[in-house]
Amino acid sequence: MSSDNSSDDALQVWDVVVVGAGPAGASAAYAAAVTGRRVLLLEKAELPRYKTCGGGIIGPSRDSLPPGFELPLQDRVRAVTFSMNGRYTRTRRSSQMLFGLVNRPDFDQQLVMHAQKAGAELRTGVTVSRVEQHGPSVPDRRTVAVVLQGGETLLARAVVGADGSASRIGAHVGVKVDQVDLGLEAEIPVPETVAEDWAGRVLIDWGPMPGSYGWVFPKGDTLTVGVISARGEGAATKRYLEDFIGRLGLAGFEPNISSGHLTRCRSDDSPLSRGRVLVCGDAAGLLEPWTREGISYALRSGRLAGEWAVRIAEAPDAVDARRQALNYTFAIKAGLGVEMSVGKRILAVFERRPGMFHAAITGFRPAWNAFTRITRGSASLADIVRTHPVAGRALNALDR
Repeated sequence: MSSDNSSDDALQVWDVVVVGAGPAGASAAYAAAVTGRRVLLLEKAELPRYKTCGGGIIGPSRDSLPPGFELPLQDRVRAVTFSMNGRYTRTRRSSQMLFGLVNRPDFDQQLVMHAQKAGAELRTGVTVSRVEQHGPSVPDRRTVAVVLQGGETLLARAVVGADGSASRIGAHVGVKVDQVDLGLEAEIPVPETVAEDWAGRVLIDWGPMPGSYGWVFPKGDTLTVGVISARGEGAATKRYLEDFIGRLGLAGFEPNISSGHLTRCRSDDSPLSRGRVLVCGDAAGLLEPWTREGISYALRSGRLAGEWAVRIAEAPDAVDARRQALNYTFAIKAGLGVEMSVGKRILAVFERRPGMFHAAITGFRPAWNAFTRITRGSASLADIVRTHPVAGRALNALDR
């Protein structure tokens, strides 16, 4: 739905411009477009495109997908093998699916298609240089200018930044981070006999550096193998991945993709908006601090950003736009923010005592049950700590 102002049509003022077409951006575009507003989704790459990501779809991700979305699952995980830097290996199994695995290019592309079906317009191969809320490019206080590389300027009533962890929109908003991690990943094609051994089972290996871990996610004839640890441990992280692949007996297979990526976790006081601009997903530093799982955070924050961007687009003045932006911030902090604060506490304990986590999840049934509930989406980390007295007391004791 176009704005009522005829001059808007002449100037092509969009109700909402979303920057970045990953899960956060596509979710934001869908949520805004489904209301009938005029929505433009910008993506610098051509789609589909590869992203460094394990591609695990846990319950909260599945529950946040648009109606009618069919997950392009490559595998359904019912077993998890846990190890500690290659030792003390134990496999735990479930009669039900724990989570699904997708290839990100397929998953992201399908999300974008749902946004388009809802009415969003997509432009790819477009790089945003900056956004401006004041100055000669901005005709009035109800408008944001989105300036593209090459000089073209787009006008919007609201902007959603979903342009990843190195976000230009995040820089405009002033996003602050207090945790940066380096993830390295290899996509390794394997023979059918090897693929069969991994079908339906993932590996999680607690790594040698504080807070680090590795994973193997099977996707048909390819294994996604990766590790993550704190930034600043680049050489050790690379060595961990090489050792990890070697221990698994996969060193003889040539990866068809090797990639790296920095994940950034927001600090508690980091802003989520500035004027008529909101940020979500990686651009806002929203991800689970312990596991660095980001897809569910992207989908959930993207949907909220899209919904509140519509309200900001309709705001008649700066005061009302500010009120709607604060409501968005409150919604994020009340949900994802609470989960992140618990995740940060758990990461701090895990960095000091990974062996305790390994012993609990492989040998203590309530810990395994909590893991299965979290992956299926019937509970969050925050729920477990809040509703289970033993878990809450244990975390409080370990905090001290």
